[in-house]
Amino acid sequence: MDVLINVFIGLHIIGIASLLGGFLTQMKAMSAGTARFTPAMLHGALTMLVTGVLLVGFREMDGGSVNNVKIGMKLAVLFVILALVYVKRDEEKVEKALFGAVGGLTMINIFIAVLWR
Repeated sequence: MDVLINVFIGLHIIGIASLLGGFLTQMKAMSAGTARFTPAMLHGALTMLVTGVLLVGFREMDGGSVNNVKIGMKLAVLFVILALVYVKRDEEKVEKALFGAVGGLTMINIFIAVLWR
């Protein structure tokens, strides 16, 4: 079970890298007002959702416990990110504030995962 959990942790990290990487590569375009949500950002957020839910299930099947408040906060932040990216995925340009909000929420989600013990 440990190997399976570690594989899905790796996939979860790949998802966050795709979402955050998509944001970081568009920083220059954001300052010019031409940033857009890339397919990689949507796929990264979806990967995070699926692998995160599976990781919680695997942890509980393995007899471990999870901090439900922490998982709930991360899930709520991810749903907001997913909603914003999904709704605006076909737009040629996304407003600076909206694009920055997705980047900020992504970083908040990372800090919740790392710092909340």
